[in-house]
Amino acid sequence: MVKPLEIACDESGAEGEKLVGGNTDVFAHAGVLMEHAEAAACIAELRARAPSPATQYKANHILREKHRAALRWMLGPSGPVLGHVQVFLVDKAFHMAGKIAELPAAGAPLALALYREGRAAFGPLRWTAFLEAFNYLLRAKNGQGVIVSVEDAYRLVDELRGTGGAAGEIMELLWRARPRVEDFHAHLLADPHVLPALDPLMPAIVRAAVHWGAGGRPVSIVHDRQTTLTEERVALMRRMAGEGRLAGFRLVESTLDARVQVADVVAGVARKIASDELNGRGDPELSALLRPYLDATSIWAGDLPGEQVKQR
Repeated sequence: MVKPLEIACDESGAEGEKLVGGNTDVFAHAGVLMEHAEAAACIAELRARAPSPATQYKANHILREKHRAALRWMLGPSGPVLGHVQVFLVDKAFHMAGKIAELPAAGAPLALALYREGRAAFGPLRWTAFLEAFNYLLRAKNGQGVIVSVEDAYRLVDELRGTGGAAGEIMELLWRARPRVEDFHAHLLADPHVLPALDPLMPAIVRAAVHWGAGGRPVSIVHDRQTTLTEERVALMRRMAGEGRLAGFRLVESTLDARVQVADVVAGVARKIASDELNGRGDPELSALLRPYLDATSIWAGDLPGEQVKQR
C-alpha cells in the first residue's frame, strides 16, 4: 500500500459563505509539503530575519515594510518554500458573480461579463447591494439582523434590467430565473443543515489534495482547526477529490505543527499581495515572487498576480 503524502494546510481571509461586505475581499489557502524539521527551520529563520516577540509567527510580521528583505527571501528562489507550497486564491466578488451566473444556467462566460461590467454599469453602490442581496439569498446560514427576501433581491434586479448593454442582458436572464432562485432559497430555509455552496474553503482543500496527488499518490491533509470542517463535510471533500485521492484528514492546533504555521504565513502573505493587486495597489516585485506558488485553477478573473498572460 502506498503511503499517502501528508500535506499541511491553512487559510487566510476565511469568512464562511459571507463573500461580500466582510472584512476581506480575497481568500487564500496554502498547502505545504515539508518535513517537520524543514518547517521549523523556516519559521526559526523568519524570526531571525524579521523578529517578533509573538508566540506564533504570523504573516503580518513579515509583511511590515522594514522586513521586506525577509519577505523577498522567503518567497524567492533561494528561500525555503519554493516548490513546497501551493496557493489557491479566490476573489470573493468574482466567486459570488459565478454563483449568480449559475442561476440562469449561463455559466463561466456570463460570470466574467457580470464581474467585469457590473460595477461600472450599475454604479458601485448598486453593484455592492446586488452582490450582497444574492449572497444572503444563497447562503446556507445567514447572520443575525440581516433579512433579504427574494422579493427584495428581485426588486433590485428589475431596476437593473434597464441598464442596457451586457450587464442589462444578464439581469434579464436572471429575472427569468426567479423561480429557480425561489426554489433554492426555500430549500435552504427548509433544511438548516444543507451543506454550504458558497464557502471557498472546501474547494480549496480539495484542490490541494488534487494538486499534490497529481501523480496518483493518495494525500493526507493536516489542517488548522476549523469548526466548519465537520465529518459530513470531510466525507463530501473525499468524494469531490475523487476515488482514494484524499486518504486522510485531521485537524490540529497550528501552534503544535510548524508545517501548518508555514501554511498560515504563506496564505496570509498571498492574500495581502493578491488583495493589493486586485485593488490597484499591486507591488510588481512581490506579485512576481508570488506567481510560482499560485494554483492555475484559482477563482480569479483575468491575470493572477505576477502573471503576464492569462485568459480565464
